[in-house]
Amino acid sequence: MGNQVSYKSFYIFVAGFISAIFISSFVKIGFSFFLCLLLFSIFVFIYQKYFLIDIKIRSTLVFLIIFIFSFSLGILRYEIRDSSVPDSNLELLVGQKVSLNGVVIGEPKKKENFNELIIKFTDILVSTSSTKKVQGIGLIQTDFYPEFRYGDLIEIKGKLEKPENIKKEDSREFDYVAYLEKDNIEYKINFAKTTLVSSGHGSFLQAKLFDIKNAFTKNLEKVISEPQASLLGGILLGTKSSMSSEVKNSFQVAGLSHIVALSGYNITIVAESIMNTFSFLPRTFAFSGGIIGIIFFVIMSGASSTAVRASIMSLIVILANITHRNYKVGRALVVAGVLMIIYNPKILVFDISFQLSFLATFAIIFVSPILISRLRFVTEKFKMRETVAGTLSAQLLVLPLILYKIGVLSFVALPANILVVAVIPLIMFAGFFTGVLGFISVIVSLPFAWLS
Repeated sequence: MGNQVSYKSFYIFVAGFISAIFISSFVKIGFSFFLCLLLFSIFVFIYQKYFLIDIKIRSTLVFLIIFIFSFSLGILRYEIRDSSVPDSNLELLVGQKVSLNGVVIGEPKKKENFNELIIKFTDILVSTSSTKKVQGIGLIQTDFYPEFRYGDLIEIKGKLEKPENIKKEDSREFDYVAYLEKDNIEYKINFAKTTLVSSGHGSFLQAKLFDIKNAFTKNLEKVISEPQASLLGGILLGTKSSMSSEVKNSFQVAGLSHIVALSGYNITIVAESIMNTFSFLPRTFAFSGGIIGIIFFVIMSGASSTAVRASIMSLIVILANITHRNYKVGRALVVAGVLMIIYNPKILVFDISFQLSFLATFAIIFVSPILISRLRFVTEKFKMRETVAGTLSAQLLVLPLILYKIGVLSFVALPANILVVAVIPLIMFAGFFTGVLGFISVIVSLPFAWLS
């Protein structure tokens, strides 16, 4: 009985916190309202503890207090996250041509017609001989060459602008401003002229990880043509290589966009492969090997926020498969989601990858076991029934969100996913050896490249 009350209190607390984050994403509530709710919850707590006699009313009030208290904390967290004030020196120059210095703080992304850099501005040129310190993060579009790396300090010349929302063909609007703000990106410069000033201004470890990732990707590109090289890079390491709009649209129409990005499923394959390798050992050691495998895989991918999020989700899926205790894993999923939202409250509403990964993982944990028992007509050979159930459950739960956010309904998503998911482990195996053997010899890697 005590455990049930504790679990109920936990879920009420989570519901209050998440509700506050969700509402704050659309409405400016303010710090004063947080303070009022906090004081009100304290007052009600004191009242029910020392002045209220009826036990049933007291227990109900306790749950209400928990909800109000957690709701107030949610407001506080969002207010803290949203409290940054834009740099006045940058704000005054919006719409004008500027000359800025800044450090590349993320992995450069190679788009179809340009390179995209996330820059942390350091100073701005105010005259021919003087600069002024500034603070802000901007999204820079520049030419393919010269190429820049994480940690490079570069000079940027161009028109400083604020991002704007994107209107789609079906008259819907994509909240691009909020999407960028979740990563603290407040400015953009299109068609920027960029010059390298110096290198080595980022984390040494992260710079080396990106170097390893880039070298691995170049090994793939030496023996595999486009767009296959970009697809394989996305499947293995979540690389942001150039991919034509036509190819992207094809994957979207087929309901396979998640395949060409580093997802929880890809990371789960790596972990399960390691666990199978050590299956002769006790389960604890095999499970530990899976966890270590995920950590190393995420590090090699550059430890991006997407990869970290996917790794947490995949760890939960692995835990579900090993323990067969879905209810407790469900609580772990909620805890993981809440921790990620505490770290960055804006992902709840403005990060579709977080939403899709959470829903898909929820489906695999809770819906897939129900479907498995009802899909007896599907053979269990090659884990076909498990694959069909997992794919179908994930598709069912993410479909409404995809329709709302993207506006695409794919009638071939289910069969396409079933067919593709079956060969992803083989693709990752062959692709991994293609990249690794490429460090030794291009000729040695060719058979695996052909298989990939």
